[in-house]
Amino acid sequence: MGKTLIQVDAFTNKRFSGNPAAVCVLNEPADEKWMQNVAAEMNLSETAFLYPQEEGYNLRWFTPAVEVDLCGHATLASAHVLWELQYLDAGTQAKFYTRSGLLTAERQGNWIELNFPKNSPEPASAPGLLEQALGVELKYVGKNKFDYLVEVDSEEALRQMQPDFVLLKTLPVRGIIVTCVSASHEYDFVSRFFAPAAGINEDPVTGSAHCCLAPFWSQRLHKNEFVAYQASARGGVVRVRLAGERVYLGGQAVTVLRGELT
Repeated sequence: MGKTLIQVDAFTNKRFSGNPAAVCVLNEPADEKWMQNVAAEMNLSETAFLYPQEEGYNLRWFTPAVEVDLCGHATLASAHVLWELQYLDAGTQAKFYTRSGLLTAERQGNWIELNFPKNSPEPASAPGLLEQALGVELKYVGKNKFDYLVEVDSEEALRQMQPDFVLLKTLPVRGIIVTCVSASHEYDFVSRFFAPAAGINEDPVTGSAHCCLAPFWSQRLHKNEFVAYQASARGGVVRVRLAGERVYLGGQAVTVLRGELT
């Protein structure tokens, strides 16, 4: 019998949009090199591996190139799979033990809400090549333990960016979050996320980036609840709620395919 593998589009309610993640459900821990090889084979921004432990599941995330410490959309996809395949009852909270501590997920109708750690940015000096690599004027530059955060003047500028990924890859961070106030009344802010150093030139929808965006926009918009849009080619919607040292991320998910690793 092979290992179950499910592909899920996260932060969307439509197939072929949002952010695709593979979810591999295991009975026990797997070899790290094998997990990295599976993630490279899947060639998605993240592949999640989980197995039962204590009162929840151990969860690890791999890009095609590296293991990462925090991933929102693959956690959302993992919770979706646990409920859809009835590993968990519909009303049971999903608990994940990860490199970033205990993360939880709750079902709320057709939505799933994740409980993640806040990861506030601090103002930072921009590396000399950052503006050149992004090709836009930088209104604000900050940094947290994972990423640079850049604010730009307009949604038009954000959407039209064509970064130099070779230059961005040289920066000693996981990725670069670019954001601005939304031009639409439908959303509070929009963003894009680039992570060539992690093997992902542009991530379609990045839950973990919103752990940084929530405190950033809370200070500027003077509120703690937002509806955000990640303006990648696939696009996705994230409901964001800041509560003390935690950030709650709401999203939808839809299964695209189910298979078995031989």
